Order: sequence, then C-alpha cells, then structure tokens
Amino acid sequence: QVQLVESGGGLVQPGGSLRLSCAASGINFRIDVTGWYRRVPGKERELVAATTRGGTTNYADSVKGRFTLSRDNTKNTVYLQMNSLKPEDTAVYYCNAVVVTTRVFEYWGRGTQVTVSS
Repeated sequence: QVQLVESGGGLVQPGGSLRLSCAASGINFRIDVTGWYRRVPGKERELVAATTRGGTTNYADSVKGRFTLSRDNTKNTVYLQMNSLKPEDTAVYYCNAVVVTTRVFEYWGRGTQVTVSS
C-alpha cells in the first residue's frame, strides 16, 4: 500500500521557519515528480514547489527565495524548508508524488497544517 506521510507542520510566528518532511513507502518504482501543494479553506489547491527526478525544481512565485525543496532519493523522502514565513502561508500542506510507467500514478499525503500567526 502506497503511503505518503507528512510531518513538521505546526504553529510559528511570522518570520519564523518550519521544515516539512514527506516519506513515501510502498512505491516500487522511482518517483518521477514530487513536491508540495497547499490549500486554504475556500480556495483552490495550489502548487508550492515540485521537483523532477532529473533535478528540475519549480516554485510558486509567492514562495521563491523563502522556501527550498530538497529530495533524498535513497530514502524516498522530500523536504520543504520554509523560511521567513508569512501569515498568508497558513494552509494545509500536502505532499504529492507522481510515478510514470505505462500509466500515470499520482499519490497524495493526508496533509499537515501550517499556521503562521503571532
């Protein structure tokens, strides 16, 4: 059974930092694309950052320069280092993984809450 387990969310003051982790298990193929999305109540889920197996990483404009995505392929784990957090970063953050074989398989974690507030 495929699982993406997120950790590292919580409450932080504006200007603070958090590091999210997402560990994938049960995936027998190499993950082609992995990253993080977030959702604020009443809004569409949006891409935060994603990276390909080849090393190409994309960030949402709103987080460029503040967030850093990294990936440990040996552990099937992806990290999101979030610095200089702002109240508008408050959301549920979801880990995502895509495996492309003869079909496309997409997996999601359950989400972790990040709250930026003083």
